[in-house]
Amino acid sequence: MKFDGIDHHVAFTDGGVVVDGGKPVAVDADYVPGQRLVQAEVDGRKLIVRVARNGRGWKLTTRGASHKVQVLAPHVAELARHMIEKVPPDLSRLLIAPMPGLLTKLNVKAGDKVEAGQPVAVMEAMKMENILRAEKPAKVKATPVKAGESVAVDQVIMEFE
Repeated sequence: MKFDGIDHHVAFTDGGVVVDGGKPVAVDADYVPGQRLVQAEVDGRKLIVRVARNGRGWKLTTRGASHKVQVLAPHVAELARHMIEKVPPDLSRLLIAPMPGLLTKLNVKAGDKVEAGQPVAVMEAMKMENILRAEKPAKVKATPVKAGESVAVDQVIMEFE
């Protein structure tokens, strides 16, 4: 099992769940696949855990903290260690079209400074206007799309420095 990016060996015994060869932990939870909220008792402590599918694993949220969990068979876990992890590209300096539509207005141009929450563009999709806002303070580097042009989903509308 991988918990928040750290590999752990988990075994189920009559005494409970054993993590990394430690002491058995008593776990009582009635989980049915697809269930979103699980009421569990771990060593006498009651927990409510929100379960959400996250790619090939799950996202477990309890007591205000979220954890990424991936459960693999031992032979698959051994092979997974040799896989190169693809690092997602840094999109923080880009304004990307959230859906296909028509860019009706650009409120800024290259060289302008913007503040977080400032409207920078207006897009029309499905007969609705969507105001696109800057996520953080930045300076506009380029606007590859001009007002009046159609844009595809995930197309770069604006680049920030």
